[in-house]
Amino acid sequence: MNIPFVNFSPMHDEISKEIEDKFKTIYKNNWFILGKEVESFEDEFSDYCGVKHCIGCGNGLDSLHLMLRAAGIGKGDEVIVPSNTYIATVLAISYVGAKPVLVEPNINTYNINPDLIEDSITSRTKAIMVVHLYGQVAQMDKIMKVAEKYNLMVFEDCAQAHGAKFKGKVVGTFGKASGYSFYPGKNLGALGDAGAVLTNDDDVCEKVRALRNYGSNKKYYNEYQGYNSRLDELQAGFLSVKLNYLDKWNEDRKKTANIYSKGMVNNEIEKVQVIEGSNPIWHIYPIRCKNRNGLQQYLKENGVNTLIHYPVPIHLQKAYENLGIKKGALPISEKIANEVLSLPIWYGMKPNEIEYVIDKVNKWNRKA
Repeated sequence: MNIPFVNFSPMHDEISKEIEDKFKTIYKNNWFILGKEVESFEDEFSDYCGVKHCIGCGNGLDSLHLMLRAAGIGKGDEVIVPSNTYIATVLAISYVGAKPVLVEPNINTYNINPDLIEDSITSRTKAIMVVHLYGQVAQMDKIMKVAEKYNLMVFEDCAQAHGAKFKGKVVGTFGKASGYSFYPGKNLGALGDAGAVLTNDDDVCEKVRALRNYGSNKKYYNEYQGYNSRLDELQAGFLSVKLNYLDKWNEDRKKTANIYSKGMVNNEIEKVQVIEGSNPIWHIYPIRCKNRNGLQQYLKENGVNTLIHYPVPIHLQKAYENLGIKKGALPISEKIANEVLSLPIWYGMKPNEIEYVIDKVNKWNRKA
């Protein structure tokens, strides 16, 4: 058996006619930038998440960058951010001239440890950037309490958490604003690059709408030095089609994850812990293993394809040498980077495929 890490076919085959019909409609309308499809998707996604505003933009990184700038984060400010995340989260902070302050995650959840945040707060701290990594949910109740105590803004990176919930509330709606990526591999993915900012703040909304379009709300009249980061009509239309299926697709992934979690009993494997009150969407199913490379090679030889998210932590990336954080300073992030392995998970995995992965993981022995 050969099991790919991801397979779009079961999902896309179900909706191919709707996608093709949507393309034909947009093609006939001859309007391709900031039109009715973008407006419709923005309304639909804001309703789905239970938030006042959704502003489509070019990609997930832009969504994080634009929301920070719109909220006034800038030079001299510090933003607390998990040390275990994809580099885009930290790049957005750097783009606005602020300093990212890395805080270690909980080793069992991979998300920022709320109990460590206060120790990193200084007089220059303006915000906390939360990441719901792998589709798992951060402990928003504890994080919001810390933010309220120190009068800090909270932003959420929801690039991997479309539809995830904490205590019944969709993530991306807790703080000042949130950023989403609709990269094709996401649970809600476009057929190209796309992103969006969610917010209940009218001022942030107005500024993001202008910033994504050269800093202009009216053509040829520019209030800000903006960017070209517009969600195009085609991607918005495709996302509207897919949004109707998101809950179904998420539930299917959740079933697969539950089977994985119950079935994998190899004591050399550490499984992610789901925090109380959360409903994750399992964008990725991560495990940890001390001999990660050996396990990955064994699985590959047996037809199970895996990925590593992410092999080099932020503070050890050449791009962030300027932070001056040496190897060993953030041991939990380094441990995760050295041990984490992502197993195949996608909508439409067959029971025999799921059981095959479980069987191979359970049979692996690093001493064999």
